[in-house]
Amino acid sequence: MKIHEFQAKEVLRKHGVPTLQGAAAHTPEQAVAGAQSIGGSVWVVKSQVHAGGRGKGRFVGEVDDEALDKAARGDDAPGKGGVRVCKDLDAVRAAAQAMLGNTLVTKQTGRDGAVVRKLYVEQGCQIAKEFYLAIMLDRARGQVLVMCSAEGGTEIEEVAAHRPEAILKAWADPLTGFGTWQARDLAFGLGFTGKAVNNFVKLVQGLFRAYNAADCSMLEVNPLILTADEQVLPLDAKITFDDNALFRHPEYESYYDAAEEDPQEVEAAKYELSYVKLDGNIGCMVNGAGLAMATMDIIKFYGEEPANFLDVGGGATREKVTAAFKIITADSAVKGILVNIFGGIMKCDVIVEGVLAAVRETGLEVPLVVRIEGTNVDLGKKIIAGSGLRVISADSMSDAAEKIVAAVRGV
Repeated sequence: MKIHEFQAKEVLRKHGVPTLQGAAAHTPEQAVAGAQSIGGSVWVVKSQVHAGGRGKGRFVGEVDDEALDKAARGDDAPGKGGVRVCKDLDAVRAAAQAMLGNTLVTKQTGRDGAVVRKLYVEQGCQIAKEFYLAIMLDRARGQVLVMCSAEGGTEIEEVAAHRPEAILKAWADPLTGFGTWQARDLAFGLGFTGKAVNNFVKLVQGLFRAYNAADCSMLEVNPLILTADEQVLPLDAKITFDDNALFRHPEYESYYDAAEEDPQEVEAAKYELSYVKLDGNIGCMVNGAGLAMATMDIIKFYGEEPANFLDVGGGATREKVTAAFKIITADSAVKGILVNIFGGIMKCDVIVEGVLAAVRETGLEVPLVVRIEGTNVDLGKKIIAGSGLRVISADSMSDAAEKIVAAVRGV
């Protein structure tokens, strides 16, 4: 589960990580009130969306299509995008009015952008240097990785691709944790000196505590900054919680923002369906994660792209199957659907009845290929044959993939 920057900083503060003063806002009036409560003469107003590259982003309606395309590619320079420096309260109000309710386009949102519904007003500071830092699980080693670079504020993927030596790494021992000596090594490697070394060490130890205590799958700070007075602070913070551990953290339930999620994924969650939207044109409905992955692979093998990952699970009901089918058909990019079911606990006839019910309800207009095997397979095929609906039957995975690809291409 992803959360907003202002929420991530709440989590960090709980674990002793120093942050700049800030206030969340949903209206221009709240943004101004937040700036007044913070005090000072410089504030930064930040759009709160689940995407990076906000500083280089651009708002629909403020610039032309060429500028929006550049923002979607991440080519634009920071400016009047989703992060704006304000030197008086009128500027704070104007920035909030320009952002709230409008669509921000960044490299991570793509050209469709994301609607800004929340803001974070934060005190300004003098930045001496920017760094990058992230904590995540290194699955190959089975250890937590602390990764940092002196090239903060840039996309770490670019640094990794062109200057991998600029990325410093240290792994935490599962038994002893992340040592102070490791944090000091990273500090020296990044070029910290004087008081900044100890400030960096304390900050990294706090971030590591937060990562473990909150059951994060990723904690990223970009940029991490060194201020003019040698403070080391997270200027931005992104946290993703491990969904499998959320039952241990009811205090974070309120952080979930359904408006930031894909509507189809939100709908799927209501029925406990495993659904992920992808960029292809063939919708998939499968039972079992392994079979779902194999189905996507065979679609790609025959030259097309899957539009989604959708696992209805081993014990799905007719209602869940109907809901799953409706979710797939709600995606306008879907030009054909492949249903691939192995009936074990779930019987083939139950799946077929759910699919046919959904076809009747939605008035399906795209090709549909159904491949079933397993418990009650003959009954399932009989139900399909007697339905009177335009459903293409397949006998194997390759047969199903060939048929749906051909149908999509009009062959």
